[in-house]
Amino acid sequence: MAAPSPHPLQDPPPRPGLRERKKLRTRTGIRRATYRLIAEQGYEATTVEQIARAAEVSASTVFRYFPAKEDIVLCDAYDRVLAAGLRSRPAGESPLDALRFTLTDALRTLLAEEHDEIVQRTRLMVEVPAIRARTAETRAVTGSLLTTVLAERTGREPGDLELRVLTAAVLGALGEAALYWGEHGCRDDLLTLVGRAFDTLESGLRL
Repeated sequence: MAAPSPHPLQDPPPRPGLRERKKLRTRTGIRRATYRLIAEQGYEATTVEQIARAAEVSASTVFRYFPAKEDIVLCDAYDRVLAAGLRSRPAGESPLDALRFTLTDALRTLLAEEHDEIVQRTRLMVEVPAIRARTAETRAVTGSLLTTVLAERTGREPGDLELRVLTAAVLGALGEAALYWGEHGCRDDLLTLVGRAFDTLESGLRL
């Protein structure tokens, strides 16, 4: 079953200021330089110094934006967009439905705008143990943010166990769908796989 069409966001997030846009351009430049170098010479052979030269910044700037090389591959600036999208969902929508629409919408946008980078990132997650290990840490950061938003929507405490379990299950399911996609050569439609993952969660994990 394919993932459902996204509902339009009620209130799009405000346009970032000039300083934030400059930071975003720097982050994007570093990431694109990294992907280009990795495509040319492989992950292990690519150094932070090479990335800095290719992005026309200093090595210290690279580390200011990305504490580790793995973070350049995995980290992006979309957590705040996800939070804004989740906050904009209808008040009566269930937490699982709200997460489904928000995350599916974000993934659809990413695939349209950065398809080649998403493919390369996913293949690196499959092939490089250090990147796969770092994925769990970055996923925890995203999960904490989304759990906080769900707490606002439901009136529960931010540290509520059930909310944490729900968010972790959703992000874990999406992570497994992405790994499955990468392990099979990124040939399938990723949105369809994500839709199947959500269907499995909604069925109560019945096979």
